[in-house]
Amino acid sequence: MANYLLEMRSITKTFPGVKALDNVNLQVEEGEIHALVGENGAGKSTLMKVLSGIHPFGSYDGQILYKGKECHFTGTKDSEREGIVIIHQELALVPYMTIGENMFLGNEQGSAYKINWNETYAKGNKYLRIVGLSESSQTLIKDIGVGKQQLVEIAKALAKNAKLLILDEPTSSLNETESKHLLDLLLKFKEQGMTSIIISHKLNEVSYVADKITVIRDGMTIETLTKGEDDCSEARIIRGMVGRELTDRFPKRESNIGDVCFEVRNWNAYHPIYSERKIVDNVSFNVRKGEVLGISGLMGAGRTELAMSIFGKSYGDNITGTIIKDGKEIHLHSVEAAIRNKIAYVTEDRKGNGLILSNAIKTNTTLANLKEICNRGIIDKDKEYKVAVEYKEKLRTKTPSVEQLVGNLSGGNQQKVLLAKWMFAKPDILILDEPTRGIDVGAKYEIYCIINQLVSEGTSVIMISSEMPELLGMCDRIYVMSEGKFVGELDGQEATQEKIMAMIISADDGSHLVDDLEADSEKTNEEEVVSE
Repeated sequence: MANYLLEMRSITKTFPGVKALDNVNLQVEEGEIHALVGENGAGKSTLMKVLSGIHPFGSYDGQILYKGKECHFTGTKDSEREGIVIIHQELALVPYMTIGENMFLGNEQGSAYKINWNETYAKGNKYLRIVGLSESSQTLIKDIGVGKQQLVEIAKALAKNAKLLILDEPTSSLNETESKHLLDLLLKFKEQGMTSIIISHKLNEVSYVADKITVIRDGMTIETLTKGEDDCSEARIIRGMVGRELTDRFPKRESNIGDVCFEVRNWNAYHPIYSERKIVDNVSFNVRKGEVLGISGLMGAGRTELAMSIFGKSYGDNITGTIIKDGKEIHLHSVEAAIRNKIAYVTEDRKGNGLILSNAIKTNTTLANLKEICNRGIIDKDKEYKVAVEYKEKLRTKTPSVEQLVGNLSGGNQQKVLLAKWMFAKPDILILDEPTRGIDVGAKYEIYCIINQLVSEGTSVIMISSEMPELLGMCDRIYVMSEGKFVGELDGQEATQEKIMAMIISADDGSHLVDDLEADSEKTNEEEVVSE
């Protein structure tokens, strides 16, 4: 009988309007490396947040058994006491603190009244050597590269006496050499008895280190493959990740595409803090009038960074490249300039950056185009109310009044208010970043109808989405992005999930799966509807 270090039984986690995990089961043996794979939004990270206590006991249904005992973790401190340590994709390091300070942040060495700095830096150096770093623990984080920062995160976990190490996309920001070093480190830890769970979209890395691979799709456990017993080829895993029942979830649209109206040429951008890290690498693309253009890619590919750097250079540093609109070069040095040039950006973070939750619907609706409702610099309240009511009815926003606070609306209705805000700005180019994230199926369909209406009126839409069926169902063309670069372009009629995933994997690891998967796709998807 298998010696399970961890069992997660019938885990169900629901957010407002979304069932993120639906009766998920996971069994991890002691001393193994277990991989979790699936599309963005499949529920992998949510499952690990349940395990680590980020989503505390009581906020989900199901059981967690660790070392044979049921655990009720109410926070990461509880799980870390048991030796369960999670390392997130976005590194949680403070740039202007030393490596040692970061490693023991919240786990300070010394007494309750005084930090023992000698002990801090001595222990820091000890764990840095274990992970293969020769830097001093007194070095500032900002002075080392991203690859070394990832190893600092692992050293930080080891300093917490990790017995079960969870790594969420640990190599997404690393080059091939750095990735290989990190994976070899996991294999070394395995020899020493440590258990690891790794979430990764890089299937060559999964095949290299994992003993077992669990596929999660749409918040459900699909299968667990065992190396040496099951077919663990990349093609097999991809089919498990993207295979889904065909349903018609997208409104029909008659295509009426015009000439190229927007071009981005040789666009580059660097990280605003880690100035050596290039996040957008020589990207060029174009959009036609009345077209829905999709941008596909995995988490960390640089899609949002690309969009924000174009939209008035609202993200990134040392941004270079050319933007041409309607045949003329334009310069978008600020968000105001972007809006003035009829370009709008619907952020993926509607609560953090898109809406003012403590303000009314009417206030949020008119924010991006105040001049339209102002009279000699003073807001005309009657105009503001009239505009808000017009867009409430047009988008079918469910609310008793436009005086309602946006924070009291459901996710789907908040998204409609955010769309209304930018529709009122009357853009020629509308960039939608994860436009249906966190909302229910009914609200998604309504938003798709809004998009179709906009393009029928001549607006050009750039849609960034982690949901491949959404891109396939809505887009006329799709660019595929990986590690800051565009690695492929597909016509909407020929695009499939397999082709997109194969392009990404081929770009990431030099895989030769593209031809094989396209051949498989032609055989198995002859009757597939594009609007899957």
